[in-house]
Amino acid sequence: MSNSRINQIKTSDSCGCRSGSQTESVQQERKQLTIDFMYIDLEVCTRCKRTEENLNDAIAEVANLLKTIGYDVRVNSILVENEEQAEALRFVSSPTIRINGKDIQLTTKESNCDTCGSITGSNVDCRVWIYEGKEYTEAPKPLIINAILKEVYGAGQNTEEGRKEPYVLPENLKRFFTAKRENKHKDCCINGGSVQCC
Repeated sequence: MSNSRINQIKTSDSCGCRSGSQTESVQQERKQLTIDFMYIDLEVCTRCKRTEENLNDAIAEVANLLKTIGYDVRVNSILVENEEQAEALRFVSSPTIRINGKDIQLTTKESNCDTCGSITGSNVDCRVWIYEGKEYTEAPKPLIINAILKEVYGAGQNTEEGRKEPYVLPENLKRFFTAKRENKHKDCCINGGSVQCC
């Protein structure tokens, strides 16, 4: 039984003919909940780091419930390092959380992120999360928990079905990757890098 679990349930005869109870086996198929956490930096960006912390806390809070109802959780932590990877992932803003392929925030709003700007030496915008009418610079834990529960109890209803618009890499991400590449090249030359580096 590689992908299933057997729970023991005690049942009693409703007519009262039997004394005691009898044990009956119920087989429950395990289901997969895949959470993709995508970001452009986890070393400096406070928004990405705090969103990761809130994601981990949210998963910890619902872990027992998910296990009980037959879900295994897999978290993919994905550092988006360049334009090609961003295009392959259809990445629109950092950080992003997707559950079973669906972004937990259907709209994309961004604001200036000083910490990511310090990486590139230019203005960089990162995601702003909207939850219950308020804006947050990191994904609030209740937003993440609600998204997990909606996915589980909505039985995988696809709210984005038919909404697949052609992907265009956002200008903000283009600027970030270009500036990061240029800064890496400058740092290499300043710090006495090899001829291939410069």
